[in-house]
Amino acid sequence: MQELSGNEIKDILLETKYLDENLEEHIIDNKEHHFEYRNSIFSNNKYIILESTFKLEKGDINLITDKIKENTLKRTTSQPLDKKSAGSTFKRGDGFITAKLIDEAGLKGYRIGGAQISEKHAGFIINDNNATAGDIIKLIKYTKDVIKKKFDKDIESEVIVIGE
Repeated sequence: MQELSGNEIKDILLETKYLDENLEEHIIDNKEHHFEYRNSIFSNNKYIILESTFKLEKGDINLITDKIKENTLKRTTSQPLDKKSAGSTFKRGDGFITAKLIDEAGLKGYRIGGAQISEKHAGFIINDNNATAGDIIKLIKYTKDVIKKKFDKDIESEVIVIGE
């Protein structure tokens, strides 16, 4: 049976064309992306990605379809994909799983306004009832504060807040 490879974008991305802050066009290769966990050259810059080129492998359609179904089932059973959210709210910690700490702190289901820590996966904050950006930001801060106090761990948000 053929094994599927390329579990991360960094494994199959060849190059990216983007605009910088001055609207000048650039093309960079894979290494110039400086991929790290949940981070790349685009994470801390105000660049606009125009297009990317990927190197894909031909494979058995049945194997690929089965892998897609397997990944979809895994995500739908473990993540609140049926709820409104910005995706995963918190990054994994260095040597710990943030969602596990949030769960152990008893914060699953905790809410501020319409924002709620998902009961399905503690790493997600969902918009359960017309949450405002303020509700979500307050819940992120509250969660960070609780984890720092209970476990002396600093957790980092994946959600990037733009503006006030």
